[in-house]
Amino acid sequence: MTFARDLSCPCCHRTFPLGKVMNLCPCGSPLLVRYDLQKMRGSVSKSSLKDRSSCLWRYREWLPLEDSRNRVSLGEGFTPLLEAPRLAGDMKIAKLLIKDEAQNPTGSFKDRGLSVAVSMAHEMKIRKVAIPSAGNAAGSLAAYAARVGMEAHVFMPRDAPTANQIEVKRYGARLTLIDGLISDCGRRVAEGKEREGWFDLSTLKEPYRLEGKKTMGLEIAEQLEWSLPDVILYPTGGGTGLIGMWKAFSELEEMGWIGPKRPRMVSVQAEGCAPIVRAFKKGESRAEPWEDAQTLASGLRVPQAVGDFLILEAIRLSQGTAVSVPDEEMVAEVARVAQLVGLWLCPESGATVAALRRLAQEGWVGGDETVLLFNTASGLKYADLLS
Repeated sequence: MTFARDLSCPCCHRTFPLGKVMNLCPCGSPLLVRYDLQKMRGSVSKSSLKDRSSCLWRYREWLPLEDSRNRVSLGEGFTPLLEAPRLAGDMKIAKLLIKDEAQNPTGSFKDRGLSVAVSMAHEMKIRKVAIPSAGNAAGSLAAYAARVGMEAHVFMPRDAPTANQIEVKRYGARLTLIDGLISDCGRRVAEGKEREGWFDLSTLKEPYRLEGKKTMGLEIAEQLEWSLPDVILYPTGGGTGLIGMWKAFSELEEMGWIGPKRPRMVSVQAEGCAPIVRAFKKGESRAEPWEDAQTLASGLRVPQAVGDFLILEAIRLSQGTAVSVPDEEMVAEVARVAQLVGLWLCPESGATVAALRRLAQEGWVGGDETVLLFNTASGLKYADLLS
């Protein structure tokens, strides 16, 4: 049973019915799913979660799917929250937690959003989907589409990690390599969707990937016994996870499950592609496209985020910040974390470690604070870049 009520635009405040197949609002803004949280509060309790399956669908009331028979799942979600005492000691902070999203079925956090998005597409009887991807979302969509027999079209930069290209082909999706960035891939999807009958699953250009990513916030709260860390660092390309976690915290508070205290949200980007960091430092509410985006962290090579205003709002409301780091620092941290923690991070997550080290040295992160960062994907997927 879902308590989803409608789709709402955060800009023009128009609402639309859940069953309507939609991408962006006519005004150009992403659409957000709204729930009847007061009704949900009377129907689900914290204790009722304890006997549920250890996947993101344990939070089914917070998700928009109406019929569980349309669920397309590979067991994604409820990834471990690992303490990293040796790395914390190296940085002189009290407690450091790493949410290891590499333990999702296709090895990345993209499985959360694509499980929910493909499930909703299946429920709405959509048979053809298309996605632009820098890498991990491509493999994830291909896997979930294969599971339900959906036709998937994937557009990736030609220099995307080899492992991502191989997995798309193995799952049977139709792969097109583009000379350019993810933004160029997005244009190809937009140009072909009307002619080919594709539904566009681009980041935040449909409402449901966000709902899957939101479960990261629900899990963090549950795993920490309904409290939240002091600081969360998040590698930001499209930023869906950061927006989703912020939405999850708001929904939990409205239900009375947590209080008003929020983590300070830190958006981490690469120096070679840092539109959110630049906009944050300038005090702007929107981020101008980044010219000549360059970084080996393919997930951070996103010159413009559709939900830029939502990312910047969450950072500012939480009294957080935005940090960019050079590629050499993120690569160095990948090697250091492997030896201190036993996790092979992706370079995007190496960037969050580099950012945390800097913030700790500057005193922005206190020595008595609990900090959480994400390993958004397995470093194995980047073996050709990090070997």
